Amino acid sequence: MPAKFPESIQRKGPLRVSVQLKYITALVAFVCTLICFHETSADNGSSASVNNSASTPLVLSHYMPWYTAKPASDHWGWHWTMNHFDPEKQSDGKRQIASKYYPLIGPYDSGDPNVLEYHLLLMKLAGIDGVIVDWYGLTNFNDYAILHRNTTRMLQQCERLKMKFVICYEDQTIPALVKGNRLTPANRVSHAATEIKWLNKYWFQSPSYVRLHGKPVLLSFGHTGLTSDEWTECINELEFPIAYFSQDLRRKGALGGFGWPSPNAGMQQVDRFLAELAKWPHAIPAAFPRFDDIYLQAGVSKGYPQLADDDGATLETTLTKAIQSQASIIQIATWNDWGEGTQIEPSREHQYRDLRLIQKWCRKDNPKDNPKDEATRNSEFRMPGQILKLRQDKTQTPPELDQAVLELAAGNIEQARALLQTMQK
Repeated sequence: MPAKFPESIQRKGPLRVSVQLKYITALVAFVCTLICFHETSADNGSSASVNNSASTPLVLSHYMPWYTAKPASDHWGWHWTMNHFDPEKQSDGKRQIASKYYPLIGPYDSGDPNVLEYHLLLMKLAGIDGVIVDWYGLTNFNDYAILHRNTTRMLQQCERLKMKFVICYEDQTIPALVKGNRLTPANRVSHAATEIKWLNKYWFQSPSYVRLHGKPVLLSFGHTGLTSDEWTECINELEFPIAYFSQDLRRKGALGGFGWPSPNAGMQQVDRFLAELAKWPHAIPAAFPRFDDIYLQAGVSKGYPQLADDDGATLETTLTKAIQSQASIIQIATWNDWGEGTQIEPSREHQYRDLRLIQKWCRKDNPKDNPKDEATRNSEFRMPGQILKLRQDKTQTPPELDQAVLELAAGNIEQARALLQTMQK
């Protein structure tokens, strides 16, 4: 493990690393996001509500808000560099980044609203209903304030484009706060409860926030934060009910578990989770395309066993099994963890293939029924990128561009296409 990184890193999946943030802008970013709270009450009967297991579950993609990139920011963040790669160096039209794969739009900044819009429009076209966002809490420690700001911006875009939103709480931030002398061990539980109460006062009230039987859905990642007993204490401290899910297994106080790719256990972990979920009131199974990390090359660790992409068969198999479980919610893991290679976000290597695989199920369409359909769908998937480029190229946003975004988000593809063609002339 490197001795020092430019920002705090707490990895998803099997690897966890924590370091100090060096940037004084974190406090400013944190304060600025506090003006973005949501005060209105959500209707339990809104489109973000989930009631029973159904043949058409809610499909949500796990989203990482942790990328820092020029020119949106003044530096390249650790998740693009891992203190080894230099994005300022380019070869064959690609920057050198900490991933075996390359984003179709190149490395980006997670605080860029135009990028968030691009991501959500792609999800819309694929039939993905929204996001489960990694959240590191409210404390101005390491880079947590920047991640909170980025998550706030994602929620704003979800509300604007009528997409769903769920928080996955990184409670392993709690021992990091204790180690950093920002929290006493005796206050571990109360700290988590306070953060969840904040979520309930603000983000849980968003019309985009997903509720299960009227209860806001909350996930917690990993097993290095609060213990199972501490989570039970935390839930008991709340004055409101939540639909809590823990990773891989059902903790006390949880409705059930949520699945996650395990490079060590391989596909056996998928079948084990699906067997367990039959015993629980609810569960969130995971579909994923592969696991192919860059850690060894980056010198971060020895890396983990590869879960093969198998020309899309891994995603298709895990998605099919998740659907057959008849769970109310399915999680795609992940939208954009480029370091671990689990992303379904369009890449130079796979283009729109993974989104097309998901779309085939969500839209129930089969390209064999219409040979021209593949070209048509791919042209639709290019439209969010065209919108992003227009936003980047124009100093002022013409009203036609905002209208094209809203038309595309509403499923009015031809209307959006006509508006884009007019602006591209």
